[in-house]
This record gives sequence, structure tokens and C-alpha cells, in this order.
Amino acid sequence: MSLKPLLLSLLCTLGFAASSQASDLQPLLVANQKSSIKVLLEVSGELKDVPYDIQFSEFPAAAPLGEALNAGAVDIGALGDAPYVFALGAGAPIKVVSIVHAEGRYTTAILAPKDSALNNASDLKGKKIVTTRGSIGHFLAIKALRSVGLSTSDVQFIYLLPSESRILLDNGSADAWSTWDPYTTISTTQNQAKVLASGATLLTNHLYLAATSQAIAGKRQQLEDFVARVDRAYRWTNAHPEEYAAAQARVTGLPLAVHVAVAKGTHMEPVEIDDKVIGGLQTTADIYQEEGILTKHIDVSQGFDKSFNAKRAQLNQASR
Repeated sequence: MSLKPLLLSLLCTLGFAASSQASDLQPLLVANQKSSIKVLLEVSGELKDVPYDIQFSEFPAAAPLGEALNAGAVDIGALGDAPYVFALGAGAPIKVVSIVHAEGRYTTAILAPKDSALNNASDLKGKKIVTTRGSIGHFLAIKALRSVGLSTSDVQFIYLLPSESRILLDNGSADAWSTWDPYTTISTTQNQAKVLASGATLLTNHLYLAATSQAIAGKRQQLEDFVARVDRAYRWTNAHPEEYAAAQARVTGLPLAVHVAVAKGTHMEPVEIDDKVIGGLQTTADIYQEEGILTKHIDVSQGFDKSFNAKRAQLNQASR
């Protein structure tokens, strides 16, 4: 056996030494948004030989997922910048234990129909933008407007779920749609929608794995193992985009070509929880407060747990 697999084996063994049997570990309750995390772990092989039970609960969007975390109905779930800020604002007893950075062309974007007279964010003045309230798309629209000297009062927002938003863009009831992948890729590839602004430079494009305080206290071993599996799985997708896309397409029902384009155009990389990351999310929270979307100041530093960094780095290094 080579050194790295041996080291990884030893770390896993030591990590669960406190439990005499795998069955002694309580199940980990994972909030799954449209099967994304479950598919990720399945196709990468990371659901094999798990020394505890993983129970997935399905959620249609980030908002209800955050509510489930707040209620303690699940132990851990993935949220973007904006939804996580809203969860903290609602008083959810949660902390980020892992971060993955998504780098890609259209991870988030503001779109307009291909024959639209709009060409960039400056052209949005006086226009209707459809997005999902409190979503990363909503935040992108705010950031894009600010970047060209406009404010939210210069546009009219229409708040809908993504499926409804696309209809409004297609039938002309909205001038632009601020959304995220795979919707950005669907619109740009199938309808040749034009990109007015991209989140590639305007947003942090971080995906936060947030766990409840109760789970951190009582299921530390499971959480440390789980986030390491997610890290390895995302690295696997970087090297196997076609396989990952095929697995997603079987679940979502979207065209395989869409998922292939997303997978090949997006690179996922684990990120350490540090002051720079925390500061970036604080900026998000402050902007929402300035916009009147949040009614009070939120200290987001209370929503991170840096103690997971060391074990996570250790396991990631061993798996390389």
C-alpha cells in the first residue's frame, strides 16, 4: 500500500476510534437541495463504506432548507452566501463547517433574451428584473446595479422561483433574469440568452456547508468525515465532468448537454474558513441591511466554526 492511502486509512481509523462500532454513531441528517449533494456523493463513490447512516431530506430551494436547519430538523446543509445570511438573520443556531468555491463562467448571471436591446448592467435602469428573493441571484442583481452606479430603486424586482422566472423572461413580462446554474446554462445554450452581468467577478461564489450547533456538539465525528467526503467528491467531479453530468441528468431530467456544459465550465475547490471569507460574507450582510432587506445588523463571524479547518486539511492532504 502506498503512503497516502495508508495515511488516509490510519486517519479514518483514529477518527472513529472513540466508537466501538459504526452502529454506535448516530445518523447524520443531511438537507439535500434537489438531490445535489446526494448525487455528488453517489457518483463519486463517497457513499461507500460510510461508518454511520446518512439520511437525506429533500428541499426545493435554499430558503426552506435554511428553515429546516433553524428548526433543527436536519444536521447539515449547503447554502450560498445570501441564503446563509438570511438564515443567520432568522436566528438559526448554525455555523459554517466547510466551504467550497465554485469558479465558472455562468455560475451566476443576469440574463436577457437574445434579441433584447439590453447589453449590460447599465441598461437595466427602469427595467423589470425577475429573481428569487433572498437568493444568490437577488444579491447578484444588487451587486451588479451598484457596480454601474445604479440602485435597487432604479429597477423593479419581481420575486419568483426559477421555474416561474424563466417563463416571465421568455414571454416578455420581465426584461432580465438574475439566476444561477443550471438555469444560466439552459438559457444561454437553448435560448441563446445574453449575459448582462456575471457573478464571476462580483460574488465570492462560495458554497457553505452549515451545521447546527447541536450536531457540532453531538455528531462531530460524523460531520468531520462528511465534509471530507464532500471535498473529495467535488475534486472528483473536476476530473470526471461527463460522469458527474450524466448522474445529474438522470435525476433532474434536464438535457445531458446542459449538465456537461456546467460541469466542464465549473471548477470546485475546498476553501479554508478564514477572516477573508468571513469578511466577504459580512459585506453581503451589510449590503442587505443597507437595502432594507435585513432590518438589523448581523455579525456573521458568529456563524463560522474554524475548529473544523485542521481536521479537514488533514484529511484532504491524506487523500491527495
